[in-house]
Amino acid sequence: MNDRNDQDPKNIVLGRCPGPGWDDYAAADTNPVPSFLLEDHYKYLGSEPIAASRYTSAEFFRLELEKMWPNVWQFAARDEEMPDPGDVAVYENAGRSYVLARQRDGSVRAFHNTCLHRGRKLRDVGGKVDELRCPFHGFTWQLDGRIKEIPCPWDFAHLKDQEMSLPQAEVARWQGFIFLRENSGGPTLEEYLHPLPRHHARWANEECVTTVWAAKVVRANWKVACEAFMEAWHSAVTHRQIVDFTGDANTKYNIYGDHVNLALTPFAVPSPYRGGEPLTQQALLQQMLKYNGRAATADLRIELAPGQTARQGLAEVNRQRLGEAVQRDYSGISDAEMVDAITYNVFPNFAPWGGFPPNTLFRWRPWPDQYHTLMEVRRLTRVPAGREKPRSIAMRMLGPDEPWASVAEMSVLGSVIDQDFRNLPKIQEGLIGSKNGKVQLGNYQEIRIRQFQQTLDKYLSR
Repeated sequence: MNDRNDQDPKNIVLGRCPGPGWDDYAAADTNPVPSFLLEDHYKYLGSEPIAASRYTSAEFFRLELEKMWPNVWQFAARDEEMPDPGDVAVYENAGRSYVLARQRDGSVRAFHNTCLHRGRKLRDVGGKVDELRCPFHGFTWQLDGRIKEIPCPWDFAHLKDQEMSLPQAEVARWQGFIFLRENSGGPTLEEYLHPLPRHHARWANEECVTTVWAAKVVRANWKVACEAFMEAWHSAVTHRQIVDFTGDANTKYNIYGDHVNLALTPFAVPSPYRGGEPLTQQALLQQMLKYNGRAATADLRIELAPGQTARQGLAEVNRQRLGEAVQRDYSGISDAEMVDAITYNVFPNFAPWGGFPPNTLFRWRPWPDQYHTLMEVRRLTRVPAGREKPRSIAMRMLGPDEPWASVAEMSVLGSVIDQDFRNLPKIQEGLIGSKNGKVQLGNYQEIRIRQFQQTLDKYLSR
């Protein structure tokens, strides 16, 4: 029997699921698929187990807070949350709190959300302000961070204006996303996101606004939560209702450098793990209309033409209905961009989807320790051409007993995430009690998790 744990790469079995893969489905698309999606960016990263203590150790979590989080670009807000001068948003993560403030010239600054007098947070929530005033004693700063007022100045003659400016984090913006980085230095945002800007230029997230935004705390390490959404093949067991139309194990995985990866999961094709009698293309399509909710909705009525596949038929309808909704011409867009899950991950905690249907994005934050995570789900919807962009809706925080399915606007996606959330605390409990202290990963289908963990190691070793 072959030793699959032999660390010599030439002896490692780099198998992929038998049968058609994502590239095969893309080759049969009605319109040409973007060339960057056809590129192959997989490489073997090793087969060593991951230590279970990475998800449970308070010391490991402390090292993340000290060495990783301050040095990475973090998605902090969207432009539509704070479009006008004087708008502020609060972003909190990994023991830090920041106030993002829109300046008069349209730029954004991010200040550490701490009064330089006695340390009270300057803002608890976002809003519209003319200044940043501490609710404790009234120390006040201008929106550019310069000190404006020191109460009882006769008692603070020792303070100089220049030393009382609010400390700032680096800020950079891309396609309506506002990022910050606590410590300066390192790659620019464009370099950090490579090749995301090249890919997403086609999908123009700056034309979108947040129309659904919900969040919930789960008792699991933030990495456990992130990694649950980095591979598709758990669908065959966890999400049995979608195997009729989800090519879970047919997913194509790409990794780019240290910070970005991609999963391309074909929809409107059956899972190779489905079993049973084959479905007709019409029956397959009906299942997707019932259970997808992003590229398909239950109120659609689609009758396939003779010889037309479910994938082709749904893409054709989506090009028309989604193009009309946003007043754009989608006639030349590929089936893949109208149907599939095109799911990127940006290290460490941000997952924006590609394509042209309303796009989902995920964000995970430690909340507040190594045993809890706040997961956020947003939907970005394209604004019709020529219309003014509305402001973002507010985030809805779900309580412990509120399921994701209670967010009606999420459609059936909420039910799918509820299934994942039932797994996450049990994964955490299993890791705490692990006898051998090891987590094993597949060479291909879990390559994004391995890249993620190896990038984390690079930050922790600095």
